[in-house]
Amino acid sequence: MRILSGSGAPSAFITILVWLLPFGSFAQNDVNCLRAIKSSLEDPLGNLGTWDFSNNSQTSICKFTGIECWHADDNKILNIRLPDMGLKGGFPQDIFDCKSLTGLDLSRNSISGNIPYNISKLTGFITNLDLSSNQLSGEIPVDLANCSFLNFLRLDSNQLTGQIPLQLSQLSRLKTFSVANNRLSGQVPTFANATIPAENYANNAGLCGGPLRSCTSKSKANHTPIIIAAAIGGLTIAALAFLVGIYFLRRVSRKKKEDDPLGNKWARSIKGAKRFKLSMFENTVTKMNLGDLMKATDNFSYENIIGSRRTGTTYKATLEDGTSFMVKRLQDTQHSEKEFMSEMDTLGSIKHRNLVPLLGFCVAKKERLLVYTYMPNGTLHDKIHASVEGEVMDWSLRLKVGIRAAKGFAWLHHSCNPRVIHRNISSKCILLDADYEPKISDFGLARLMNPVDTHLSTFVNGEFGDLGYVAPEYARTLVATPKGDVYSFGVVLLELVTSERPTHAAKAPETFKGSLVEWISELSAASKLHNAIDTSLVGKGHDSELFQFLKVACSCVLPGHKERPTMFEVYQLLRAIGQRYDFTTEDDMLMLQDSGGADNVVELIVAQDK
Repeated sequence: MRILSGSGAPSAFITILVWLLPFGSFAQNDVNCLRAIKSSLEDPLGNLGTWDFSNNSQTSICKFTGIECWHADDNKILNIRLPDMGLKGGFPQDIFDCKSLTGLDLSRNSISGNIPYNISKLTGFITNLDLSSNQLSGEIPVDLANCSFLNFLRLDSNQLTGQIPLQLSQLSRLKTFSVANNRLSGQVPTFANATIPAENYANNAGLCGGPLRSCTSKSKANHTPIIIAAAIGGLTIAALAFLVGIYFLRRVSRKKKEDDPLGNKWARSIKGAKRFKLSMFENTVTKMNLGDLMKATDNFSYENIIGSRRTGTTYKATLEDGTSFMVKRLQDTQHSEKEFMSEMDTLGSIKHRNLVPLLGFCVAKKERLLVYTYMPNGTLHDKIHASVEGEVMDWSLRLKVGIRAAKGFAWLHHSCNPRVIHRNISSKCILLDADYEPKISDFGLARLMNPVDTHLSTFVNGEFGDLGYVAPEYARTLVATPKGDVYSFGVVLLELVTSERPTHAAKAPETFKGSLVEWISELSAASKLHNAIDTSLVGKGHDSELFQFLKVACSCVLPGHKERPTMFEVYQLLRAIGQRYDFTTEDDMLMLQDSGGADNVVELIVAQDK
């Protein structure tokens, strides 16, 4: 596989220019930005090791860990995602030099100090800002109100004090806002185009207004002398009461955080819901009510979390008879109950052997829960990259998973009514049942997420897939297509045959800082593609199958989307490789409906019509 460019002198000139100036003089500000960020933050875990700014480095900054560019060739940074990296230090002030930045995620680190008072001058065009779960202190700067493009703002689980600036209500594009688990007080702002739930303000004892208690006190009669006398006479008592109140308030607040360290107050809030709807599509689980759901998950305790993705958090639930299933709490869905029920009617009708069965759903207050069949062998990602000895997948199992997962995706693209573009394909969305049969999860969920204003903010908010799986054309078109799904699935196939992670190739030379797909491209160009295959699979009688499988994967990740096969063609190619195994059944023959080609698939479930 070779990445081709246009012919002629201009292209050659550009190639030479890029070789001489590896970062591109036109993007020097972005290079300076990342260099300053790296120098200002402590990186004890070495997660920024790929950020190499040495003079002899030919690496594009777009290949750095956590960096997404508008286009791979211009080094203009679109998004910086560094969550849960163990980073320490203050907010990186030099982020100002990332002129094209629209998304910043520094969540779940140890960032301390104040949020810059002039943050809009540093991140003027940002649409997505996540600083949650850090050690930030001080007040929320009023200047945040000047970040007028913000769609998504999370400041929860810090040590912020003072009031929430009411000027934030001017953020007309804001859809998600959370400041839970801080030390804030006063009136909460009212947003024109967003309804912020009470849980997003939780564990801030002094907040009021909006979904919280009223800020207005009872009207008082005009008895000024009496009020003054009472105030003077009761000053000592009031001071004492205040100190006692603070003492008990801190105890209560501490106890709340101990009881609910991850902010799962939402679970307790629906426990006593008088009005809820629990509907089951299958008879697998019968006579279950909301109380049974709460008991089966131990009130959605942290210990029962078995997965967390952008679409939401998944919990293991176990009934008294030992039956297990999965409950997914959808993230940031703001659809009305009627709209949600309509979507559920559609999703409940989508059934295939290689899809995780949707057993039912629950609507309780503003919460939306989905009930699925439990998958005891977890995700394909964990099985491929398991470090525990004895858990390595052999080739026949990997081939089986690849073929049958392809069958499921091909059915979604070509035979399902309505057709479904997944948009979030990765090895984490493919689950394995007790017999290691692959089951696709999260299909059709993108439409249930919080609607956004533009395709741009949808891309920035990460709804187009996980890092390393996103097709290159997304950064230019910001449109989800079936061929984008094919690219993402191609990365999964590469994982199966190489055992490498999508963002990093451990077997590549130490100087190589690119992704798995980029490493495969270099090997293919040098006619060394066979070096990519996991050595534990080689020499056991199926080397030819391994190389054929790898070639199919390579065809899926070609840079030009028109050159990639359709998902049905991928399935047929893989099925041919596995002919000598007992992997196929009578229902494997897909009945393709005439749609004029896969590129004309209408994204009826996951597309948000505007």
